[in-house]
Amino acid sequence: MKAVIQFQNKQYLVEADQEVVVDRTEDKVGDTIEISDVLLITDNQTTHVGTPNVKGARVIAQVLEHDKGDKIRVATYKAKSRYRRVKGFRPHLTRLKIKSINLK
Repeated sequence: MKAVIQFQNKQYLVEADQEVVVDRTEDKVGDTIEISDVLLITDNQTTHVGTPNVKGARVIAQVLEHDKGDKIRVATYKAKSRYRRVKGFRPHLTRLKIKSINLK
């Protein structure tokens, strides 16, 4: 069973026992999150499309860890003026494990 969820204004295609990396959440490691913004649920025979959400659908996820992503290098310059600046950025991330996808 697969589902398209909306979590923190981003959409993810998930299925049971999958790990998903999302932006940092305020939840503690080991907490269980219930996501009710399910946009689509499908198995091999039937597909339920929400308007905008599927009624009665829930996705249960567990917080595995909080981490930092890879460093992103941002460089700016202006031509012919010897102006150069380099900045770095590491996003704060949370790894979620999808426990189950439920449709009532």
